[in-house]
Amino acid sequence: MQKLTNKEEEIMHIIWQLEKAFVKEIMAEITTKKPHYNTLSTIVRNLEEKGYVSHNAYGNTHQYYPVVTKEAYREKFMASAIQNYFNDSYKNVVSFFAKEEKISVDDLKEIINLIEKEK
Repeated sequence: MQKLTNKEEEIMHIIWQLEKAFVKEIMAEITTKKPHYNTLSTIVRNLEEKGYVSHNAYGNTHQYYPVVTKEAYREKFMASAIQNYFNDSYKNVVSFFAKEEKISVDDLKEIINLIEKEK
C-alpha cells in the first residue's frame, strides 16, 4: 500500500464518506481551496493507479468507489507512524500525548480498563 499525499488523503476521506462519487460530487465536498476540476480528476485517477479506488463507467463519466477501507489505511498509516516516529513503541506514543497534554488521566484510566478487560 503506497503512502498518499496530503491532498490524496483528503480526497480519500471524501470518497470514504460518500462511498461512491463522481468527480463533481467530490469537488462539492472539498472545504479547503478547491482545485481545478481537471486537477481533481487527475488526483482521483492517481488514487486508482495506487489501488485505493476503482470506478464504474457510465459513458464518458466515471463513478469512483473505495477499494481500500479507511480502517485498513488507518492501520497501515498508524503502524508506519509509530515505527518511524516512536521507535515502534506504543508506550512512547502514549507518553508523547501525555507530555503534550493531549490525553487526560481519565482517558489513560479508561485505556487501562480496556486493556485489563481484554486480558
